[in-house]
Amino acid sequence: MKINRVYALYFSPAGATRQLATKLAKALADCCEAPMEVIDITKPADREETHAFAEGDLVICGSPTYAGKLPNKLLPYWKESLTGNGALAVALVTFGNRAYDNSLAELNACLTADGFHVVGAAAFACRHVFSDTLAAERPDKDDISELAVFGATVATRVVMASEPPAPPEVPGDAAAPYYVPKGLDGEPKNFLKAKPKTSDACIQCGVCAAMCPMGSIDPNDVTSVPGICIKCHACVRECPVNAKYFDDEAFLSHKAMLERDFQRRAKNEWFT
Repeated sequence: MKINRVYALYFSPAGATRQLATKLAKALADCCEAPMEVIDITKPADREETHAFAEGDLVICGSPTYAGKLPNKLLPYWKESLTGNGALAVALVTFGNRAYDNSLAELNACLTADGFHVVGAAAFACRHVFSDTLAAERPDKDDISELAVFGATVATRVVMASEPPAPPEVPGDAAAPYYVPKGLDGEPKNFLKAKPKTSDACIQCGVCAAMCPMGSIDPNDVTSVPGICIKCHACVRECPVNAKYFDDEAFLSHKAMLERDFQRRAKNEWFT
């Protein structure tokens, strides 16, 4: 099949999904001798535009895993703002060293319903946004090497085919409920209403408000978070003076449980 253009389309508040999606798209573009274009849907304004693709396009669609599925506030975008029109797609999810559960199946189902032909799917481990110790250096060189193998496999399938290859069999249940976070005591922990706090170190630079993928931080008073917080930790990670933090007890207990129970190196999985 002839590929006319390769796209890297991603939601990536913490940066790992962006890194992997763009590397994969660049590799596929090189293999297919096609130009590459980036579509970043991380910020609210980025998601105001709809995108229609066409036969001959190959779209790498990347999302992090939140509680074992796609971020629920992004589901309307995945379901309503993309039109495949027969374009090829690769579903790519990242996960914070625990498990990707049903996120890859959900993204695969969304893309198929949008009119894409999914030709590959992958789940790659990366540093957990909650923690400095869970998969701290990932994606690392071994992950990037594995991504290259996955990309070469997809490219070979596409280039050698005369029509869209059969979709991969992806594990999981797109309709399954979200993972229920647990604490150190093994009991469920609910921290949906937890929001970042701001210490006296804050210099009111506004970086946190600019980085929030939900637009939930008041740019005129960054200590105020009137909107929804999806716990992506973009504000925590990007604050130049480390003034943002979470102190919700249920959240901290869940974080501690993850750091206690999921320090092993999680395996990446990919399907073609």
